[in-house]
Amino acid sequence: MNKKLCILILSGCALATAHAETSSGHFKPGNAASAHLPGKISSPQVRSHIALIFDEQTQRPLFNKNAEMVAPIASITKLMTAMVVLDAQLPMDEAVSVSEDDSGTRKRARSKLKIGMSFTRSELLKMALMASENRAALALAKSYPGGTAAAVAAMNAKARELGMQNTMFYDPTGLNRDNVSTAHDLAKMVAAAQNYTLIHQYSTASTLSVDGLNGRAMRFSNTNPLVRSTSWDIGVSKTGYISEAGLCLVMAAKINQRPVIIVLLNSWGKHTRVGDANRIKRWMEKVIAREQRA
Repeated sequence: MNKKLCILILSGCALATAHAETSSGHFKPGNAASAHLPGKISSPQVRSHIALIFDEQTQRPLFNKNAEMVAPIASITKLMTAMVVLDAQLPMDEAVSVSEDDSGTRKRARSKLKIGMSFTRSELLKMALMASENRAALALAKSYPGGTAAAVAAMNAKARELGMQNTMFYDPTGLNRDNVSTAHDLAKMVAAAQNYTLIHQYSTASTLSVDGLNGRAMRFSNTNPLVRSTSWDIGVSKTGYISEAGLCLVMAAKINQRPVIIVLLNSWGKHTRVGDANRIKRWMEKVIAREQRA
């Protein structure tokens, strides 16, 4: 997919903000569909514009809503960044410095990290996955053999390897709106991410504390509040947001011991993605209960 095609696709997508529960009206939700369900169970009331519930047991979707639509994915990108960094088998205890942001992301990057700070690669990976730290992801990519360009090339090569045919990466953070994918492609990425122990550990961690300037502790929290809920069993988690993508969430989770992958993109309300995840969980519990009675 070339950049001109990405721009044409993006022009049909919704513009959402994290602070207002409004929609531009440019995004056409299309039809939602449930499949392979026992009896007559109505579809879950999912409000995100793009959604997919993928049953890892049967390797089939239980529900999809615009799951083939190509859309910006924001910081969901960082899962792929993490995978290629780990694939390179770089020393996780090596110190990596936070340097000047790339010109294309400097104005948009929000970060607690200051230029010149140094952290281990392990700490940066954890910041990028759980707290969605943009400068942490940039530092990881810049420390990749060959630099950021090589890291992004590896990300796109990994996407092709995983069969993500409608996915393209232009930067390692997701701040670039041309980083696009589909819910079906992202389910493949999340499934692959489950094979990395550190991605499981770091993306589902609740908090992280590291030494900052002058020895002062810097504390980070997971951007997905569901990882702190005792009612959820989450194996991989990643959130994302830029205005072009809306609020996004992907998870690999077990619901009543049933492994599923949940993809939610372009949620237009501040709490919609978490609300949708909880609605999906309750719906899945009903589906499983019906199956057990059948």
